[in-house]
Amino acid sequence: MSTRDDAGTIEIVPLTPDRWDDVAALFGEGGDPKTCWCMYWRVRSKDWSFANTRELRDGFQRLVEEGRDPAPGLLAYRDGEATPVGWVSLAPRDDYERLTNSRVRPKIDDLPVWSVVCFVVSKRERGQGLTSQLLDAAMTYAVDHGALGLEAYPVDPGDGRVPAALGYTGLLSTFEAAGFRVVHEIVSRQSKVRRVIVRREL
Repeated sequence: MSTRDDAGTIEIVPLTPDRWDDVAALFGEGGDPKTCWCMYWRVRSKDWSFANTRELRDGFQRLVEEGRDPAPGLLAYRDGEATPVGWVSLAPRDDYERLTNSRVRPKIDDLPVWSVVCFVVSKRERGQGLTSQLLDAAMTYAVDHGALGLEAYPVDPGDGRVPAALGYTGLLSTFEAAGFRVVHEIVSRQSKVRRVIVRREL
């Protein structure tokens, strides 16, 4: 999928085994991606630890190198550059162990939805609408693979700002602009911002 914006052309493609070095370079820029390696949602909470960075990286690499279809997510590239500038993780909800066993983010109904669980945007691309482009591509990819609905778990900053460490699941406004609606309020003592479950049927 290719789109144009004020800064040039964005191409968004599935993460395939030959692109492992690309996603590793993006995650290696720093922050949470460098420690969680997009495994947070794939591991049950009782088995999770940020201290196991190497194991998480190895686990994600094995997942990518399996060459699954659907892929574990999509990468965004700017103007043909070798290093991607964005990432979105999506898969059938049942593929994420943390969601399957979650009381905080319960299964809403029997619709076999896919879940969009995180975004990574390079610092040099922030504020240019890349998250919206990634979400649009995720919806198209899910439809192409037979998904009946998409679910996500964004934060609502209200009138304030959300630290990157809390906003990796996306902002509520981004999903509402894409036609998602709130279907559940997430109650968590650990969260410092409002979190919700949103849904869009495809």
